Amino acid sequence: MNPKTLTFKMLFLQSRHCKIQKNIVHLRQINPMKSFYNTHLDLVANVHAPVRRLLMDEIDWSHRLIGIKGSRGVGKTTFLLQYAKERFGNDKKCLYINFNNLYFTEHSLVEFAGKFYEQGGRTLLIDQTFKYENWSQELRICYDSYPELQIIFSGSSVMRLIEDNKDIQDIVSLYNLRGFSFREFINLKTGLNLPPYSLDNILNDQAGIVRAIRGKVNPMSFFQDYLIYGYYPFFLEDRNYSENLLKTMNMMMEVDILLIKQIDLKYLSKIRRLLYLIMNNTPGPANISQLAVEINTSRATIMNYIKYLKDARLLNTLYVDGEDYPKKPKQLYVHNTNLMHAVFPDKINQDAERKTFLYNALHAKHKVNTGRHHSDFCVDKKINFKYDTKTTNRHGSKIYFAVDATEISNKNEIPLWLFGFLY
Repeated sequence: MNPKTLTFKMLFLQSRHCKIQKNIVHLRQINPMKSFYNTHLDLVANVHAPVRRLLMDEIDWSHRLIGIKGSRGVGKTTFLLQYAKERFGNDKKCLYINFNNLYFTEHSLVEFAGKFYEQGGRTLLIDQTFKYENWSQELRICYDSYPELQIIFSGSSVMRLIEDNKDIQDIVSLYNLRGFSFREFINLKTGLNLPPYSLDNILNDQAGIVRAIRGKVNPMSFFQDYLIYGYYPFFLEDRNYSENLLKTMNMMMEVDILLIKQIDLKYLSKIRRLLYLIMNNTPGPANISQLAVEINTSRATIMNYIKYLKDARLLNTLYVDGEDYPKKPKQLYVHNTNLMHAVFPDKINQDAERKTFLYNALHAKHKVNTGRHHSDFCVDKKINFKYDTKTTNRHGSKIYFAVDATEISNKNEIPLWLFGFLY
């Protein structure tokens, strides 16, 4: 090649390289807020939340650091966006961000929060917290550095947000977002605004409450649908619900358990098989030794896996009063009936289904242990409940019976569906 041509080509490449470097520097200097705000406004404008979640009114929004835990699929992202829409509209004082954004691979949360704060931002909504390595330490720095900044963040139910993060133990207010209650499902289906009732209300005035609800809707016409597909909000999507739920269940194990708990991928098959074996025999006693043999692992490992599956909201464990993990549970339950129908659509035992619903409903607001006096559950160490298929004369019994019926006149019997109005 001609030396003059070679020199010219080298100069051209050097010039082009300099322009590229200048463009990179320029892009890094651009205020990132514009892109984040545009995404925020688009998400808020298009958020689909046809029913208002009860948790929206239970949270003390005056706290500066609020954590919202929940299992995959219950609607944490929608909840954050609905709060932004309801409270702030298009006000730039509020901003939703997601740690899925690759921006945070090169920029720190503290740096971003500082820029947001300098521009008048006062409420930062953070999603997918577990994907940011030093999230708790930096949340603490933000809390201490920006005194008027409020941060509301979501976290997986598997995360031990308080126990494992001493940085924020003394400043965070933690709440749990659950799947739809039966009440929320009815409200969504009918457009009604039926209120929740406390357990004391139900026990003391179940007849009056049933009349009030029955005056507006027949709950039993929605009950079986709820048991099959009403717990997770994504039943509103135009996709096959069972397939979507099975995909979500696998994501719970692959991401929420393996990734967050830092378990090697080679153990995923054991966790999946364990869940299947347990679900095939729930509700039932926890035969840890037999499960250890079938999974080919130790009893201690089985106990750990069960704990992780419980934290992921795939299972529920039932203990004798005064006992808890790492002791062996008395019985194992599937977390909710939708999971049962997704895995065993043609093999549903009605008693198992109804007891699972009752445990899930009671567990949302109360401490639940093994029952006394031949009951299924003891709530808050004093109230015993048992599921039964039909009504009968039980006056004077020490047990409250949850019965498959639309309405009941006996004092010790309560329609099973009414427990779906606890939240």
